[in-house]
Amino acid sequence: VLQKWVNREISNFDYLIQLNTMAGRTYNDLAQYPVFPWILQDYTSEELDLNNPAVFRDLSKPIGVVNEKNAKAVKEKYNFEDPLGIIDKFHYGTHYSNAAGVMHYLIRVEPFTTLHIQLQSGRFDCADRQFHSIPATWQALMDNPNDVKELIPEFFYFPEFLENQNGFNLGQLQISKEVVNDVILPKWANSPEDFIYKHRKALESEYVSAHLHEWIDLIFGYKQRGPAAVEALNVFY
Repeated sequence: VLQKWVNREISNFDYLIQLNTMAGRTYNDLAQYPVFPWILQDYTSEELDLNNPAVFRDLSKPIGVVNEKNAKAVKEKYNFEDPLGIIDKFHYGTHYSNAAGVMHYLIRVEPFTTLHIQLQSGRFDCADRQFHSIPATWQALMDNPNDVKELIPEFFYFPEFLENQNGFNLGQLQISKEVVNDVILPKWANSPEDFIYKHRKALESEYVSAHLHEWIDLIFGYKQRGPAAVEALNVFY
């Protein structure tokens, strides 16, 4: 598979799906759901210019420290010693992929809607905590080193999860009183289908093809644990 990918016989998407499968990740287990990277950092421009390296996320860094400002807090957390010596040191207390995160992204689509409601003791979580906007989700990641969710494969092929086709009452945001309905898209996307098309195009772009291995090292490779993980600020609880 690696050789096929290097020779460009399979796409970046296919390569990531195969890596996830070999790592034991599967659509059948929310706790080990396939994980994909955030690949862009421009969710505000009117047009998405895939020839400009500045629109892409730095794939060599864990999502928690893509914003340089968060690195200090992350290092401080790691340097905290457990007085009882039970807990190993870590940079992040949560994970880049977990069941709640998958339900968070897929809340508008069954069976994930029902699973989310079960998780929240029989009702929808408060609107402000729900996935309601792609630009706002990215901004929250940049502002908060404790939020380290990567993406799921659906962001590259499944426009329906961005629409509230079932008309669920997801509440309204506290400050703006805006009703949470379809997911708010970046300005450069004029429909869920357009977002998926451009996002998938970005995944297969020259920039991502040249840097994807850096992210793979963090998630599936030698920077998962040990000294390389410590150096890369990539140690999880």
